[in-house]
Amino acid sequence: MSDPTSSKRVYFLANPDKPNVKTALEDLKSFAASRCSVVGARADLDVHSAIEAQPDLIVLLGGDGSLIGVARSLGPNQVPIVGINVGKLGFLAEFSVKEFKNCLDLILTDPTLATRRGILETTVARRDGTESTSLAVNDCVIQAGVPFRQVTLGVFVNGAHLTEVRGDGLIICTPTGSTGHNLSAGGPIIQPGVDAIVLTPLTPHSITHRPLVVERDSVIDVQANVVNEGSTAIIDGQELLPLRLGDRLTIRKYGIECQIIHNPLYAKWHNLVTKLHWGRSPNYE
Repeated sequence: MSDPTSSKRVYFLANPDKPNVKTALEDLKSFAASRCSVVGARADLDVHSAIEAQPDLIVLLGGDGSLIGVARSLGPNQVPIVGINVGKLGFLAEFSVKEFKNCLDLILTDPTLATRRGILETTVARRDGTESTSLAVNDCVIQAGVPFRQVTLGVFVNGAHLTEVRGDGLIICTPTGSTGHNLSAGGPIIQPGVDAIVLTPLTPHSITHRPLVVERDSVIDVQANVVNEGSTAIIDGQELLPLRLGDRLTIRKYGIECQIIHNPLYAKWHNLVTKLHWGRSPNYE
């Protein structure tokens, strides 16, 4: 009987800015060659060659930012991504090199390890009729920008006016992004599989504005009623879309989910508890 893992097509990508990544890439490529079909390996984050190779799985050596960037760039061509952490936190890139080697056979055969995560499609419609569209795996953060006066944002959900937020801005995030900027701003932690979008005001000029969780099928419109020269919609911390007076930002569910492979050596709440220290009791000593 043939080995079911050998027919899996795997493509390796690596962040070239990480130290010793090329050596690690060659090591993993050689290790995987006897267990699957390695259809490419590049020490860069350009996904075009990976898309052309039509892999069943992408293995990425990098940090969380690298993984988010690759997922964004895949667009409609999503395939499961294994993140091997050579960055700082490793919240999404859950594997070490050793753990990846130990788990490779299981990764290749167990489809339940792929966690499906919603993506947001963000479009800025400008008063001159032009539009800019991007994908967000984590979040879209509207920040006031220089000269750092408060901005005023009209917020609509499914066409109905919800509120007007005055303050430093607004975070719109996925459950995946709920543990990022949203968490730092006092927003809720959302389990990745929950169908939801989170709206968290940034230091609002009102004590009545609190984070809000809405259905993932919701269409959210944000109207730039008062903005600054430097006001910007920041997509996943990687793409900047300037906001001008009268611009309208529309955020909706993207039609395809990204897939991130969970490390089977750990419980699903492992990273939240051990890396973000959620629920840790105060140290009174």
